[in-house]
Amino acid sequence: MSGYTPNAIIRRVSVKLGRSQAKEVERFIKFFFVGAIGFVVDFGTLNVLQVTVLKPVSDSALPVVLATTIAFTAAISSNFVWNRYWTYPDSRSRPILQQLGQFFLVNIIGWVFRSGIVVLLYGPFGQLAASGLNTLWPGVITGIEAQNRIGTNLAQALAVLIVMLWNFFVNRYWTYNDVD
Repeated sequence: MSGYTPNAIIRRVSVKLGRSQAKEVERFIKFFFVGAIGFVVDFGTLNVLQVTVLKPVSDSALPVVLATTIAFTAAISSNFVWNRYWTYPDSRSRPILQQLGQFFLVNIIGWVFRSGIVVLLYGPFGQLAASGLNTLWPGVITGIEAQNRIGTNLAQALAVLIVMLWNFFVNRYWTYNDVD
């Protein structure tokens, strides 16, 4: 049974995908899984906030920016812990606070890009999604709040995919550059 642990499976897949760079492929796969956990934390936090205390009830982007920022911070905190102890367990020669600072700086730059994408696209994506859904199921999306919530999720999904590549490469070669 020990041959079927998540680490063993990831190691086998990484060797098949990139024999010469198997360790880097393994790290990317682990980084991807950590990102998936962060995605759940991010979107879970975002949606809880948007249905409770930071409802996107108007055309103001402030509740959207606040909700995505809080969700981002929760996800990055989770991602740092998972990456330090699972993706890069051999990268602990640097003090944790230094590494945490580097990780957050890289991700804050990613957040700036992500926030820009979300702020620019949540309105148009919401309108497009509401139009499409209301064509299929008339009256399913009523009101600006529902439209903006859908638009925020769609825009954030696109932004997360784009920023994931930035985060992986910069963190790998700066934050975790003490691994072979």
